[in-house]
Amino acid sequence: MGNVNSSIAQNVPNDFFKSKVLGHPSGLFVLFFTEMWERFSYYGMRALLVLFLTSAIIGDNPGWGWDRENALALYGSYTALAYLTPILGGYFADKIIGYRWAVVVGALLMTLGHASMAVETHSFFLYMGLILLVIGNGFFKPNMTSILSEMYKTHPEKKDGAYTIFYMGVNAGAFLGMLLCGYLGEKVGWAWGFGLAGIFMLVGMLQFYFTQDIFGNIGKKPVKGQEKEIDESHLSEQERQRNPFTKFDTILIALVSIVALVWVINDPVSKIGGTDLFNFKVGSLTGSNFVILCTLGLFIFLLIKRISQYSPFLRDRMIAIIILAFITIFFWASFEQAGGSMTIFAKDYTNRILEGSSKSIFNVVNTLITIVPMAIISFVLVKLFRQTYSKYALGNIILAVGFVIIWGIVIYMLKQQYVEEKAEVPATWFGILNSLFIISLAPLVSKIWESKFNPPATIKNGIGMILLGIGFGALAFGASAIPQGAKVASVSMIWLVIAYLFHTLGELFISPVGLSYVSKLVPARMIAMMFGVWYLAIAIGNKIAGKMGGEIDKITAQYDMKTFFLIFTLIPMGLGVLVMLLTPILRKLMHGVK
Repeated sequence: MGNVNSSIAQNVPNDFFKSKVLGHPSGLFVLFFTEMWERFSYYGMRALLVLFLTSAIIGDNPGWGWDRENALALYGSYTALAYLTPILGGYFADKIIGYRWAVVVGALLMTLGHASMAVETHSFFLYMGLILLVIGNGFFKPNMTSILSEMYKTHPEKKDGAYTIFYMGVNAGAFLGMLLCGYLGEKVGWAWGFGLAGIFMLVGMLQFYFTQDIFGNIGKKPVKGQEKEIDESHLSEQERQRNPFTKFDTILIALVSIVALVWVINDPVSKIGGTDLFNFKVGSLTGSNFVILCTLGLFIFLLIKRISQYSPFLRDRMIAIIILAFITIFFWASFEQAGGSMTIFAKDYTNRILEGSSKSIFNVVNTLITIVPMAIISFVLVKLFRQTYSKYALGNIILAVGFVIIWGIVIYMLKQQYVEEKAEVPATWFGILNSLFIISLAPLVSKIWESKFNPPATIKNGIGMILLGIGFGALAFGASAIPQGAKVASVSMIWLVIAYLFHTLGELFISPVGLSYVSKLVPARMIAMMFGVWYLAIAIGNKIAGKMGGEIDKITAQYDMKTFFLIFTLIPMGLGVLVMLLTPILRKLMHGVK
């Protein structure tokens, strides 16, 4: 243990914790702003994608006029792949180029991706942009948190606070991205929204690149023969039991990965381009359904084979993770309707025109929720400047220029909303509520987890699923007056606000808890495998979100909009009750982990 700690200490400069901002190393806030700009870009683009694709090809701001099913098929595949590529990106960085170069390469690829999407007049540039974004995200996403983890290895007592600050950066970026990219995309032009996402991805990359020396040796290219040691001295013999992958295992993994990847890409390609690689039938099953069911069966076989080879102790713990991952699939399949069917509901079925006192109230609320976070982030920026400007002037100047642009767009947006006689709330505006509620409610939920009322994982998951279902129940109630097959309506905005509130509460009960339990339940040498399973579950959930959201027209034509949202109400609530009933079983499987 002493050797491990001494090697870690060599990787962290002696004065690393001397330059502080709000009690943490200045380097944390370099990561904070880099991640903020990346999330700004990701969520800004995501807020616009489905709206742009489904908007009419004529009008003041023409889109591509796609069917909703086709748009959501592309959306689902994009978000699914965005959760799969980090598995490879993390491995590539760990073994070959290091965390820091992976972040730079990833940010550059995503900048090019957003720039390509800004050329929204030709389909080639849209698809090329999405491909670059998926690959770039794979390099970027896992390695930011890897740098953060390395920074705090010798200061574990500060890690919870560091991750909280970092998580605030994530939500600040998502908030500003959806607010400003959404506003420019809907009000000025789609290319302006996509282009703004690219500009701030570039700002994030340049700021990180010119300030990266602040991390000392952390995240540099790995040296051959100096692989990380994993301390297992505290583990029992059964926990240290090794279970290397056989050639047969490797072949199965490759086969499942390739077929699943082809299936994810084939879904939108077959709908949009008419080229279906699985254009056959097996009984009553379509080729696409037959292939994915077989692939899923192979994956389950591989999991069972691998888990059965471990000791009963480890086997039980991994089964517990898989049960929680299974629930996670359905959580994300419902939650990710935010960028799909809920965005469509906001655009076409919600009354977004405000006049008189309603407009005045919205103007005041929108001004406060925009200016206050911007002021807080700007305050943090000034604190960072004071600590780092003398050594990293160029990185700081780039960051400052980015904030000047942001303030300029914010002032322009707020001025326009006060000048207009009627306020038309952008459909993308509702997406910011998730980030706003997270920033407001996360400290409260965190206090509950630290108190004596901290419930077990299954109760957290169950409550989270029920809260998610309640949010969709509000939408179902609000949509109850929409006639069968209606393409437009004018439902009150309050139902979307209530839905996002309960969805955010559900997210706080489920999302941060999952990865925490993965790290607690398995030894360090097996974490990569189980993280892979967890991210795979999220990717499957995102793809299902696109598939299910794409059924909105069929379900509303055959039944009504209320029925569509009731599906997302009843399934999560039923699974929530089920997982809570499984608490005694899962408690045994976890063998003492709380």
